[in-house]
Amino acid sequence: MRRLPSMAVSLLAAAALSACTSTQDVLEPSAIAAQPPAQGDAAPLQPATTATPGASTTPTPAQSAAVAANARIQFAPIVGTSVEAATTLSQRLSTRARERGIVLARSNDPATTHVLKGYFTPLAEGKETTVIYVWDVYDPAGNRVHRITGQQKAPSGGGDGWSSVSSSTMQTIADATIDQLITWLSARTG
Repeated sequence: MRRLPSMAVSLLAAAALSACTSTQDVLEPSAIAAQPPAQGDAAPLQPATTATPGASTTPTPAQSAAVAANARIQFAPIVGTSVEAATTLSQRLSTRARERGIVLARSNDPATTHVLKGYFTPLAEGKETTVIYVWDVYDPAGNRVHRITGQQKAPSGGGDGWSSVSSSTMQTIADATIDQLITWLSARTG
């Protein structure tokens, strides 16, 4: 009986996140990304990824390289996180994207191929916190072309809300996001 209320709360949170379209009160991940190289106007950015264990399919290095050669990804401001969580997420997204060969684009880069907007919410229940996330993937014209969703459960860090979410949880979400993005991009080009 106790699971029903927690499931209802999870479903309501997921529904609320899927309707997120506001860019007010958001954090800009590209502000944390590494500075661009002197020769170009784009810096490698690490996308955020999350997946439930065993649910992600990781593309081969050859697939990742092919995708990376054509994609220029920009991350829009993140909605719903604390500054600390967004900082950890953004740093790991940048690192993971660089590892996977993804070029991160700045907001004014005309060669951007996709823009990702992320929406997050933490749900604390007992000794566990679940971070629910949604990444909308847009084309340069602003049309949503894909959605990455997921949740990551972790032990509560002794706090409530974002204070109970560890850095490692946000890093796991970033890794899963990048992996899911590459899988989707590979399916489109392969």
